[in-house]
Amino acid sequence: MCTARCPQKGLYRFQKGFGANLSVVLGLWGAGLGEVRLTAYCPVLLLQKINLKQWYLSSPENFSFPSRKNRLGKELISRGLTSKMADYKEKTADVTSGDMIFQPILEDGIFRFDCSANDRDAAFPSLSFINSKDRDKPITGHKVPLYTPTFEFPFGRQIVKIELPAGTSFYGTGEVSGQLERTGKRVFAWNTDAWGYGPETTSLYQSHPWVLALLPNGEALGVLADTTQRCEIDLRKESTIQFVAPSSYPVITFGPFSSPTDVLRSLSHAIGSIFMPPKWSLGYHQCRWSYDSDKRVLEIANTMREKGIPCDVIWMDIDYMDGFRCFTFDKDRFPNPKSLVNDLHLNGFKAIWMLDPGIKHEEGYFVYDSGSKSDAWIQKADGRPFVGEVWPGNCVFPDFTQSKVRSWWATLVKDFESNGVDGIWNDMNEPAVFKSVTKTMPESNIHKGDDELGGCQNHSHYHNVYGMLMARSTYEGMKLANENKRPFVLTRAGFTGSQRYAATWTGDNLSNWDHLHMSISMVLQLGLSGQPLSGPDIGGFAGNATPMLFGRWMGIGAMFPFCRGHSETGTIDHEPWSFGEECEEVCRLALIRRYRLIPYIYTLFYLAHTVGTPVAMPTFFADTKDPNLRKLENSFLLGSILVYASTMRDQGLDKLDCTLPNGTWLRFDFDDSHPDLPALYLQGGSIIPSGPPHQHVGAASPSDDLTLLVALDEHGKAEGVLFEDDGDGYKFTRGEYLLTHYVAEIQASVVTVRVSKTEGLWKKPKRRLHVQLLLGGGAMLESWGMDGDVLQIMMPSEQEVYKLVSASEKKYRTCLESAKRIPDAEEVSGQRGIELSRTPTELKSGCWILKVVPWIGGRIISMAHLPSGTQWLHSRVDINGYEEYSGTEFRSAGCSEEYSVIEQNLERAGEDESIMLECDISGGLILQRKIYIPKKNPKIFQIDSSIIARKVGAGSGGFSRLVCLRVHPMFTLLHPTESFVSFTSIDGTKHEVWPESGEQFYEGNQLPNGEWVLIDKCIGLGLVNRFNVNEVLKCLVHWGTGTVNLELWSEDRPVSKQSPLSISHEYEVIEIP
Repeated sequence: MCTARCPQKGLYRFQKGFGANLSVVLGLWGAGLGEVRLTAYCPVLLLQKINLKQWYLSSPENFSFPSRKNRLGKELISRGLTSKMADYKEKTADVTSGDMIFQPILEDGIFRFDCSANDRDAAFPSLSFINSKDRDKPITGHKVPLYTPTFEFPFGRQIVKIELPAGTSFYGTGEVSGQLERTGKRVFAWNTDAWGYGPETTSLYQSHPWVLALLPNGEALGVLADTTQRCEIDLRKESTIQFVAPSSYPVITFGPFSSPTDVLRSLSHAIGSIFMPPKWSLGYHQCRWSYDSDKRVLEIANTMREKGIPCDVIWMDIDYMDGFRCFTFDKDRFPNPKSLVNDLHLNGFKAIWMLDPGIKHEEGYFVYDSGSKSDAWIQKADGRPFVGEVWPGNCVFPDFTQSKVRSWWATLVKDFESNGVDGIWNDMNEPAVFKSVTKTMPESNIHKGDDELGGCQNHSHYHNVYGMLMARSTYEGMKLANENKRPFVLTRAGFTGSQRYAATWTGDNLSNWDHLHMSISMVLQLGLSGQPLSGPDIGGFAGNATPMLFGRWMGIGAMFPFCRGHSETGTIDHEPWSFGEECEEVCRLALIRRYRLIPYIYTLFYLAHTVGTPVAMPTFFADTKDPNLRKLENSFLLGSILVYASTMRDQGLDKLDCTLPNGTWLRFDFDDSHPDLPALYLQGGSIIPSGPPHQHVGAASPSDDLTLLVALDEHGKAEGVLFEDDGDGYKFTRGEYLLTHYVAEIQASVVTVRVSKTEGLWKKPKRRLHVQLLLGGGAMLESWGMDGDVLQIMMPSEQEVYKLVSASEKKYRTCLESAKRIPDAEEVSGQRGIELSRTPTELKSGCWILKVVPWIGGRIISMAHLPSGTQWLHSRVDINGYEEYSGTEFRSAGCSEEYSVIEQNLERAGEDESIMLECDISGGLILQRKIYIPKKNPKIFQIDSSIIARKVGAGSGGFSRLVCLRVHPMFTLLHPTESFVSFTSIDGTKHEVWPESGEQFYEGNQLPNGEWVLIDKCIGLGLVNRFNVNEVLKCLVHWGTGTVNLELWSEDRPVSKQSPLSISHEYEVIEIP
């Protein structure tokens, strides 16, 4: 923070403006304001108050705009030492808008755009590219870009726009929730601990400032904003991509190319492809927070084998540690981890263990001591180590931007692996920090980064890459431990390029149908952003799944690239056998199906690693010119397999109407069709391998029978490949592998299947070959032979084929009808957790979507404003969100009871969308609430609440106990350090309440005069809450971790039938000029 004292009016405060660190020295004589704040993203909002913008334009010499080589060059004085931040060149001040200039880089079709030649020279090193020099070195190319971005520089921000043809569809943007096609959405690339996120949440755990644009003609273009800093990706304007981030940064375009696959291949040449995963990591993983002892771990493993449910990995969450100290083991519950792992290995299981970045601040703890000796910790601006609270309590955090710290961490990982560690799980590495309004560490913290990463910079520069650098360090430590073993690392936080080191999952999702549906799009978006190895927590992390939800999710999850079940502490058990026999059988069928396809899935990852092709793709990849496929969200391609799933509770496979792409698509199964499993189709022209369904990947042998599923295209041809190697290690890089190309062709009613060529040093194993030629409707012709021989299948007549297909379809229908369905039960037995799988009631207008859960607290759990694409409120089902209490004490009656729906009007022409709820709060009292969106003014929604005396006894004089109606909404802060509450009190005093104020009450003449506004300066919006001052006695502002409560309190008194307590209030989103 930079301060300057006005001689006449006192101290003015300036905070994080114009990029990373704005240094502004003002002599504002007679401005008449007590405090002014400038921010990195929307400083103009407050400039108008003092005409500062005009003052700057007339006197620019009074402002210092720190630039690339100078911006962070100010000295930090600590312990008598002077430490200088990395400097960088000054951005030209004479170019403020226009077309960006370009250079071809890397290969034909890739272009780098900069705002000016000076900006090009001044750019930070790329942390996205495998080699930053590839981005900086121009090549001689014959192509020129078809689409040129424009730029402008409003107050230290660089806004880049690319306008594309009408009808362009947008995808990618990394780890994002909500819809598959991203037009109309805006997200903020800023890694955030986002427990229980919703479809409108704008910042999740990873940042990928990348957009894949599918043009109307089916061609595709990729656009990367190559900045590590907070970046807004705005796709709200049709066919227009806009990036907004602190200046300046280059933009890289890939294409247009003929297909999105070509774009992703090209992207992989720049940012790298997925690490080659060990084959076992493609099996099923069973996890929970937490299996709390080695005995429980072995019990889970043994039950898997006893029940014949395939599984390869058991995971250890944070409770295996001694007091949450990383690299330690609890001596009572995990006394001998090496012995535990040996037992698991004997049963065909691997063990993966969690490591967080927060290191307990405790002398005598060997990790803390060695890190302190190595000066490994992130520092505050004053040069002292930053200390923040996480699971172990007060913690310090390794500065992974330094090579010496990465080596220190890698050595710890190397030693840790000697306990029998097969893989490592990096969690909480956004980095998450408890009891912080931003959910992370201060952006002013200092990283002493290596020069090749960008040098010494503040945390705002390195925040988004912290998780990737931790994953890199962990990956390198595992390689140190055993160079003949492929590391497996799973990371929660990531950035463009993190796929080089780690797989990922979609974070702390919820056990409900919305999150099941959303998980497909989320996995696909990550794949479209360069991260093909991902999956959700199957069954949902938070809350209790129902049998049908869990079984349906396992059916879909078994076809995702990464397949893991995981659940939160305090919930019921979420193992495949935990929901009854019917669900257990569906899970078994689903995982056996996956294990049959392991040879194919492994081949897909070999191609992803070596060529950069995606593994799971949206259905439109099959026909990029068909606009009807661009928004399909319940199907996806796993290579050449189309997976069509039901994500709706009341719609099983037997009720699913599948939209197939153009061309030949032949349904198949493994005699395992079930109403709760997805339908599978093979694309014409494809050959895919499958194998026996072993209980774990390690049980497979090269001599196992090999099955080829063949689907001829309209020309009577098909082709496919199979990759085989040791399944681990790096001998494949030296040629010790076998890549077999199979082809099939029909001539004169004879289909010939043969090997067209092989690659690699391995010889073909001696094994039987089983060819299944798909005919359609699940029907097939079969032939057996030896792999490597030519197999021929005689095609029957058209009439015979028709009979075979008809018989197969009849058998398929009978199978679906006779299957033991999972019970449609929404209530889950069990004493722990909370029911999340019910569908919330949704109120919707042109401006608002509200989600209400009557069954617990009648709370509003989501408050999404459609025109601005912002979600002002998002919470878990069982706590927080919009609640109401009946007393002054926290969480008094009314906030957790089940409410009855008294009246509901949804989507009726000419009427308000509304819902009326009430619940019994005892003592003859009812808490009643009406939530509605007026048709005459859909920009607002209104809530009328009352505590009513319905059955108060005559013995009390008709009056109730003492009650207070307390409206308790908890709003989500998208940009915590740039948000504040503004209002004018009854006496005319103007207030700005910032997060550092903590908790504040306002009453009497200080009460807001009928409205207050929650302002987010970064996005230039405010949430207005208007209320009747005659009904409200006092208001409360309480700042939490990434949240703020704006409470309305009535007076505290008894009520009677004639004198209820009521508060009526409304919400509206406004633009802040």
